[in-house]
Amino acid sequence: MKTAIKLFTLIFIFTISSNVFSQSQDDMKAWMEYMTPGPVHEMLAKADGEWTGEVTMWMSPDAPPMKSVSSAVNKMIMGGRYQLSEHKGSMMGMPFEGMSITGYDNASKMIVNTWIDNMGTGILSVKGPLDEATKSCTMTGTMTDPLTGKESMVKEKFTIIDDNTQKLEMWDSKSGTEQKVMEITFKRK
Repeated sequence: MKTAIKLFTLIFIFTISSNVFSQSQDDMKAWMEYMTPGPVHEMLAKADGEWTGEVTMWMSPDAPPMKSVSSAVNKMIMGGRYQLSEHKGSMMGMPFEGMSITGYDNASKMIVNTWIDNMGTGILSVKGPLDEATKSCTMTGTMTDPLTGKESMVKEKFTIIDDNTQKLEMWDSKSGTEQKVMEITFKRK
């Protein structure tokens, strides 16, 4: 039995090693480019620090907007590859906290973002191309609508206005038509 385990282990190690060593120089170069932070990651890093958010939310198109204030702390993680953003505030009279991870996927050339918060148990995931001319990114994705249990399309637009001001806008299409549901203007503390 011990001999069979040793033999299996050696065959496994040989197989893995031969796959790693059989990669071409082009393959290795592609992996290095994929894993190396670049100019877009540097742009994300400029937003590290503390921010205050002026939040406007529309619960329905015919209702007046709800306004609140939030705070956010951004910091680059994993060697400058992703930005972790932690948010706190209040929503509908309840304490609110949320967290996002934003990155730039060198292979797909897309900004990618995930969001979680204490107002649900799902994960929102969106992605989209960076428009360097307008310093904005329109991202799309899906989230589960808690009222129906079905996937709902979501669109977000993130805009860097200047080094100390950013704006995040969000639309959903739960009603069958796209409607703006949130806008946050962030100011650096």
